[in-house]
Amino acid sequence: MEKETLKKLIQTASGEIEAETVIKNCRVLDVFSGEFIEGDIALFGEYIAGVGAYRGKQEIDAQGRYAVPGFIDSHIHIESSYLCPEELGRLLVPHGGTTIIADPHEIVNVCGITGLDYMMQAAKHTALDIQFMLPSCVPATPFEHSGAAIFAPEMEEPIQRQNILGLGEFMNFPGVVSAEDSVLDKLLLAKKSGKLIDGHAPGLTGMQLNAYAAARIQNDHECAAPQDMQTRISRGMYALLREGSACHDLRKLLKGVTPENSRRCLLCSDDRQPKTILEEGHLDNHLKICVEEGIDPVTALRMATLNAAECFRLYDRGAIAPGYRADIVLLDDVTDFTVDKVWIRGILTAERGVYLLPVTHEDISAVTGSIHLKDFSRETFRMRLSGNQVHVIELTPDGVVTKKSTAEITLDDQGEFVWSPREDIAKIAVLERHKATGTAACGFLKGYGIQQGAIALSIAHDSHNIITVGVSDKEMAYAVNCLAEQNGGIVLVKDEEVVACMPMPIAGLMCSLPGHEAARQLSRIHEAAYGQLGVNPHVDPVMTLCFMSLAVIPELKLTDMGLFDVTSFSFIPVEI
Repeated sequence: MEKETLKKLIQTASGEIEAETVIKNCRVLDVFSGEFIEGDIALFGEYIAGVGAYRGKQEIDAQGRYAVPGFIDSHIHIESSYLCPEELGRLLVPHGGTTIIADPHEIVNVCGITGLDYMMQAAKHTALDIQFMLPSCVPATPFEHSGAAIFAPEMEEPIQRQNILGLGEFMNFPGVVSAEDSVLDKLLLAKKSGKLIDGHAPGLTGMQLNAYAAARIQNDHECAAPQDMQTRISRGMYALLREGSACHDLRKLLKGVTPENSRRCLLCSDDRQPKTILEEGHLDNHLKICVEEGIDPVTALRMATLNAAECFRLYDRGAIAPGYRADIVLLDDVTDFTVDKVWIRGILTAERGVYLLPVTHEDISAVTGSIHLKDFSRETFRMRLSGNQVHVIELTPDGVVTKKSTAEITLDDQGEFVWSPREDIAKIAVLERHKATGTAACGFLKGYGIQQGAIALSIAHDSHNIITVGVSDKEMAYAVNCLAEQNGGIVLVKDEEVVACMPMPIAGLMCSLPGHEAARQLSRIHEAAYGQLGVNPHVDPVMTLCFMSLAVIPELKLTDMGLFDVTSFSFIPVEI
């Protein structure tokens, strides 16, 4: 801040000079005392000058609405919205989102530091303040092939960047617990740079959790039950309460929130599709759920504002107080959390659901053309099994955790799987798509419900190889070929015809479409998946499938290298 700016801010705060903008007649949330105060909010430039009785050059009557700090999503992957940063900003800001903590490990796994560079440049085109975490696990594990490999030496430059707050979710929790040398190098790099370390430790308990926390890992968004949340808080970590498109953890975790521990609780989306945002909202929806579950509105709002700001050392925001950033949301109420207006850095940015600023886009040429297959054909899916007793990946409701199950399947005389409408088991395959290595693996998925055709995606966490599931090798091969032709994204086929698709030219992960159009395309995909292919209506046909190769989420997953048992951290044969 320049001296003249500080001088005028102080003069505005004292009432010596007229405020540039005054939001009058508010019920202002004081997140420090937990009270709502009736008064005006005076703004000077991008700062809040004061709360009280003010006059301004521009005066906006809030008509008694609630003025609260801008919402901070404490952990989100932009790529999982399938939108570029500019378009996600246009979608989130009208819901009160003013800051997000983004971990771009999806695109960095595909494109390396080039992907990070693109995301940071694109973020400059939106009013939404996008703060980044530097992906810590590229590849996420050594159990799949990714498009890049980034270790401590490659991290030394980017971790010093201003908008990078620290290391992204450290998914290699076994490497932390066992103090692997390369893991220690990354952790120490963050510490020496004075930066944070995000966590990711599903199912970790006891002394192993102590070991993980001893590395001073800041938080964890992989809490599956209130006890997980409470144990992490007791070890000095923040608990991130997640509500995404596939993972619905918030309601059950809120049962563990108490007056004593609530200041260590934050709200996050992790992965949230545009369809979900348009139909349900963003953190405004999280807040509504909190109140429905009996959480006091002030406590809920702190989790979306001050708590997140303090966790991520963003000490210039998270409150409506003198000298803080003028990130302000006007709410009609604190029950449904209907957003009236949004200011970011003192600029009125959204009103009644409409983003008010022009949208321009960053050039995407550096992150296109990411589908590279070698010797791919229908033969890729041949398994030639010797017996019909197999391990299967079994879906569980409302999440991406899977069960390691067994089943009897039908084989033909060549040892090939024969899909049956009487058994909810389908073939699933993952194919390397970054460097044309030709590696591929097949397995079986239970509970997905597909009855016809096939689905193929270039979105498969975290290395984002191609993942496909279908009722026959022929349909799966056709879907993969169509996916390659459209440069990535999502393809649904039936009888070797495309019934729905969504091209994603940005690293095979994102498009440049406005959120509403992307949501329409995604809705058509969902309709076709349920209506034409017969996918189980209780699972998200896209979001669920793209997590079936994530080899850090229990119990059983499939990568391009084979069937992986997350509980034993080892590959296992498909046949029993």
